[in-house]
Amino acid sequence: MASSSTFYTFALLTLNSILQVYGTGCPVVECWFVQEKPGRGGFPAAMNQERSLLYVRTSLDSGEAQSQQKPPADIDPTRIYQVTDPSASLCSSTFHSPEGSVKKPQCEINPFLPQPSTVKWAAPLTSSAQSPIYLQADWFSASLLGLDGQLALSSVMRSAKATNEPNVILNVFSTSTSVRSRLGVPVVLDCGFWMESTSPLSELGFAVEWRYQFRGAGRLVVAYDAKSDRLAETSEEGAELDISALHQTRNASLLLQEAQVRHTGTYICSVYLPYLLAQVAIDLEIEEPPSLSISPSPLPISFPGQTISIQCDATGFAPLTLELSWEFVGADGKVQTLGQGGMSGHRQASDGTFSQNSRLTLDLGKLDLGRGGEITCVAIHPGGHRRTSTTLSIIGVGGPSIEDSMAMVAVALGLYGLIKLCSWMFSTPVPTDSDSKEKKDK
Repeated sequence: MASSSTFYTFALLTLNSILQVYGTGCPVVECWFVQEKPGRGGFPAAMNQERSLLYVRTSLDSGEAQSQQKPPADIDPTRIYQVTDPSASLCSSTFHSPEGSVKKPQCEINPFLPQPSTVKWAAPLTSSAQSPIYLQADWFSASLLGLDGQLALSSVMRSAKATNEPNVILNVFSTSTSVRSRLGVPVVLDCGFWMESTSPLSELGFAVEWRYQFRGAGRLVVAYDAKSDRLAETSEEGAELDISALHQTRNASLLLQEAQVRHTGTYICSVYLPYLLAQVAIDLEIEEPPSLSISPSPLPISFPGQTISIQCDATGFAPLTLELSWEFVGADGKVQTLGQGGMSGHRQASDGTFSQNSRLTLDLGKLDLGRGGEITCVAIHPGGHRRTSTTLSIIGVGGPSIEDSMAMVAVALGLYGLIKLCSWMFSTPVPTDSDSKEKKDK
C-alpha cells in the first residue's frame, strides 16, 4: 500500500495548496438550506429550499467568520451560519466562485438526526445504547462539490440549540470525484476524513465502509471497525485499505490492485462515528481502447471494375461506445472518406470487454482510387483513438506504370511457369506393355 500512501500525501499537499490560494481568509460559501415540509399524518409533503450563507472560521478566536459586507437582504438571517472548521476544509478556494464567473460550486445544508448505525461493523460504536447528553443540540449535515469537481466534502456539524454557530465534528472528503483507468493497472480511490478530537464521540472509535453501486445493483467492497480492529468479511478480491495510514493520517483511500471492467461504477466512502455518518461518492470508469486488425492483409492485387471486401476488427475495448470509419489516402496524398461500412453488433468477452467489426465493400468500377494507396480503419473511443492501415494496389489504370509493368511481368512469368509445368507433365511418354517386353528381350 506504499503507492496509496504516496498518492494520499500528494492529495493532501494539493488540498493544502488549494487552501492557500486565497490566503488565510475563508471564502463565504453560498449554500441551499433544504428540508422536508411537514405533511398530513406526519409524512413529508415536499422539499423546501432556502438560500443560505456559511461564514467560515478555523477557530472561535480567529474572527474570520465575521463578514465585512452586509448580508443580502433576500436571505433569511436564520439561514446565515457562523461555522467553525478547525480542519479548514471548508476554506478551500474551490468552494469560492471567482467574481463574474458563471460556474458555481455546489452546496447543500440539511438538518441532521444523530442515530445509531445498524451495520454490524459500526454497531459496536454505540453498543452502550445510551445517547450522551452531547447529542442534545442542533445538528446539520453539509454536502459540497467544488468547482470542476476538484473537491467533494461531506460535513457533520453541531450547534448549541437556538444558535447559528455550528462546529464541524466530522469531515469526509475526496480530491478525485471522477477517476478513469486502463485495464489491469492499480487504481487508488481517494478518501480522507477529519474528526474533532475534543468531541466525546471521537473517543469512542470510528468505522470505515466502501460500497459499490452500478445501475441499481450494489455490494460491499470493504469495511473496517477501528474500535475492534477488525475487517468485515466480503467476497471482493483485490480491494485493500491501508490500516496503518487509516489510523495515523485518516487516509481511508481504497486500492484496487488490478482494474477490471466490472469495477466501473460509483464507490461510496462512508465514515462512521458514534451516532454520526458522513460519506462522499467517487465515479470510476474503466476505459480501454480497442486493438485493430484488417483482413485480408496484405490485400491482393486488384483490377479496375473489380469489387473487393475488407474487414476491420476492433477487440478488447471498454466501454462499448465506439465509432469505426474508413479512409483512403492516394499516391498524391489526398484523403478520401469511405464511410462507416457495414457495422456488426457488439460481442462481449468473458473479461467484460467488447468487440465489433466493420466490413467495407469497394466497387473499383465506380470509385476513382487511381492506382491505389493506403486504406485505413479509424477507431474513435473514449479510451483513445486508434488507426491501422493496409496497402491497395490497382493495376491496368490508364497507361501502365512501372509498378503495373512489374506486376504484369510477375503474372506473365507465373503463367509461363504454369504452362511449362503442364507441358512437361502431359508430354512425358507413358511406358506401354510392348516397351517393357522389348526391354526384357534386350
